[in-house]
Amino acid sequence: MQESNMVPVTILTGFLGSGKTTLLNRILKEDHGERIAVIENEFGEVGVDNDIIETGNEQIVEMNNGCICCTVRGDLIRILGSLKEKRDHGALKFDRVVIETTGMADPGPVAQTFFTDEEIGNYYLLDSIITLVDAKHAPKQLDEFHEAQEQVGFADKILLSKTDVAPQDETEKLVQRLRKMNPRAPIKKVHFGDAPIKEVLDIRGFNLNAILELDPQFLTDIAHEHHDEVESFVFRADKPFDGQKLEQFLSGMIQVYGPDLLRYKGVLWMKGNPRRVVFQGVHMMMGGDLGKPWGKGEKKGSVMVFIGKKLPQDIFIAGMEECLAK
Repeated sequence: MQESNMVPVTILTGFLGSGKTTLLNRILKEDHGERIAVIENEFGEVGVDNDIIETGNEQIVEMNNGCICCTVRGDLIRILGSLKEKRDHGALKFDRVVIETTGMADPGPVAQTFFTDEEIGNYYLLDSIITLVDAKHAPKQLDEFHEAQEQVGFADKILLSKTDVAPQDETEKLVQRLRKMNPRAPIKKVHFGDAPIKEVLDIRGFNLNAILELDPQFLTDIAHEHHDEVESFVFRADKPFDGQKLEQFLSGMIQVYGPDLLRYKGVLWMKGNPRRVVFQGVHMMMGGDLGKPWGKGEKKGSVMVFIGKKLPQDIFIAGMEECLAK
């Protein structure tokens, strides 16, 4: 399906109490004129509206704001397939999908759904993973729960909530910590889910076809007491890659480290290719697409960000350097 005809999907994730449902309600109340299908994955928690969503029964209900809500128990592929079928047959009308994950969820398997099933991947466009982070409680949550760290690692955008009740110096430390964990996700402070719609929907943070200008704001090392399981590093090169060598190297690395590789993404200069190659992967799935052409006289180079759990940075960097064209 042409990208312009695909149904965009936004995944809202974040630890318990970070403000996901508040943001979702904000999106649903906004006068944007679109019909949104919402998939709720809040087992045993109160979802968008406890009177409308009965957790425990899988159902599709229509809300009075033009939103269709599907509570999930079971296979996401099946739910998305059911929504597709109803939309194609005119039984349901919706323009986009928002998936709200449970607070204890690792968003990885949700994101992988759009890679693993061809029919789903060709019909739905995974737009972005938006992660809500509670400024008051996040430092402790990040210390204690690997799910909270993975939610940060997977984010295309981080929305920082409850900054009004957290000390400013602690919030600044938290922002530095988040940037070390995931340098490619912009961080924005929000108050009670008050984020402009254009900063949450259609940001194409995940899309391989987007023309990406990847310039991670990678901080110099700062001394702090946390050793987070999720860490990141950046590879940069001003020489072109040998495409075959790079593919062989990365294929080998994901066989060994795939489960610990949350996200890897970059804009690459490939030998003999007049255009940028936009490359990214999730765990053991990776792919590339052509970005915009290199400009005449433009300085070419490659930038690749790796985000994962205790990755051997020296092995990755040395191996990437070996893949540069001689």
